[in-house]
Amino acid sequence: MNAWLTAAPILIPMFTAALCMVAWKYPVAQRALSLLGSLTLVIAGGSLLSTVLDQGIQVVQMGSWAAPFGITLVADPLSALMILIAALMGFCVALHALGDIDPVRERGGHHAIFQVLMTGVCGAFVTGDLFNLYVWFEVMLISSFVLLSLGGLREQIDAAIKYVCINMVATACLLLAVALLYGVTGTLNMADLSVRVPAVPSQPVISAIAVLFIIAFGMKAALFPFFFWLPASYHTPSVSVQAIFAGLLTKVGVYALIRVFTLIFTGDTAWTHGILMVMAGITMIVGVLGSLAAHDLNRAWSWQVVAHIGSMVMGLAIATPLALAAAAFYMVHDIVVKTNLFLGAGLVRRMAGGSTDYARLGGLFKSAPWLCLLLFVPLGSLAGFPPLSGFWGKLLLVRAGLDTQHYVMVGLLLLTGLLTIWLVGRVWAEMVWKAPAEPPGDTLSTMPFVRSYAVVMPLLLLSLITVSIGLQPERLLNVAGQVGESLYDTSAYVQAVLGTTPVPQPTQLGALETGTAP
Repeated sequence: MNAWLTAAPILIPMFTAALCMVAWKYPVAQRALSLLGSLTLVIAGGSLLSTVLDQGIQVVQMGSWAAPFGITLVADPLSALMILIAALMGFCVALHALGDIDPVRERGGHHAIFQVLMTGVCGAFVTGDLFNLYVWFEVMLISSFVLLSLGGLREQIDAAIKYVCINMVATACLLLAVALLYGVTGTLNMADLSVRVPAVPSQPVISAIAVLFIIAFGMKAALFPFFFWLPASYHTPSVSVQAIFAGLLTKVGVYALIRVFTLIFTGDTAWTHGILMVMAGITMIVGVLGSLAAHDLNRAWSWQVVAHIGSMVMGLAIATPLALAAAAFYMVHDIVVKTNLFLGAGLVRRMAGGSTDYARLGGLFKSAPWLCLLLFVPLGSLAGFPPLSGFWGKLLLVRAGLDTQHYVMVGLLLLTGLLTIWLVGRVWAEMVWKAPAEPPGDTLSTMPFVRSYAVVMPLLLLSLITVSIGLQPERLLNVAGQVGESLYDTSAYVQAVLGTTPVPQPTQLGALETGTAP
């Protein structure tokens, strides 16, 4: 039973996509299948996380071929947590799509391609070897390109080409890095690599391969200096696609960085994690400055995606149990908030006659006070207002940085937070209090009841998640604490996959640092 549960995050969206393709000529059936499949994935994700926390790491050797020779699926606390949060975002976006996706995009196969994207995301979270991680990134890249270009507008094609070109470069780097690592170790199973990599005689070669992984996953995650494609791509597709891209896709890159640089490349942390630290700090500053320079809501939130990627990678670079737990906590918070912000921006654009230039908006409090209340939650959490989820995420990172005397990074994190508060205040003043500069556009009252319900409910659900995390942070803190401990001491992961106790590594992760999980 547990084997099926571990494989379910891949099987459920895969079969949902197949059924949507079978129902290609029946849009209503596709919508129902997409929503039902997404809800089933949420249930499976919750069950998987509960099983992992109660019974330990779950492992499936596909075809009964034992690791490292077969295909291994692994659900540890981090991957199970990410699958659950990805499933929740998938359900919210599938629900929003019922009122957002137009007939042209539906005829182009939006629902089926969306489920293929979710298959790739969940596959990346649960895979136990690097080659299949590369395969799932390819699945995400192809489905992302189709979703970006659905609709056929000129700006969409332009953004899709930029997106696919930079991601193909990243994929080529990833494939080269995987091939080189296989050449020096003879394996691609992550658990097996964690044992073999420290035994490679030429460690400078390992360090060079590690840099290639930083470049490849850094492009996927939009880390400095590989971030430029993101603000140029995320503002063109439909609102539902923007939301799932902003919420999830870059986090898969961060997840891959965390997985590889806590499990495999742990022998020269002064070099590899030093590079990550510098990239994280510059990414935070560049991202927040970019968001201040943008006057379009979608572009501003896209730059904020970049800025907060730096915060998560800061946790990885510090690499103590507390810092890793903080990175996991911050990632969950950021996925929920960014998805909510892009869905909210879509609703504002609909009600403001198609404009997302917040300097030309206004009067939102007068025309839709309920929408202001819904938007205040993700905006406040983005700024780190207590007691919302963003406050706890920043607090954990600050504590982890102070414990390890990374004062410059703590200063950059706090500066980024202050500039984000400035941005949020400016957006709020322009959008909510100022008199409207444009005539009102479409209102929800003119939409059919089901469609208006579908576009609003995800905002309410995501806001409730943010508030519940903020008011009762101990639940997520407990899970994040287990994530931090399991990433810092990977012996349980290796033993669960290989069935043997790992050979002690010459240099433990974060040997220069100290810290405890919350």
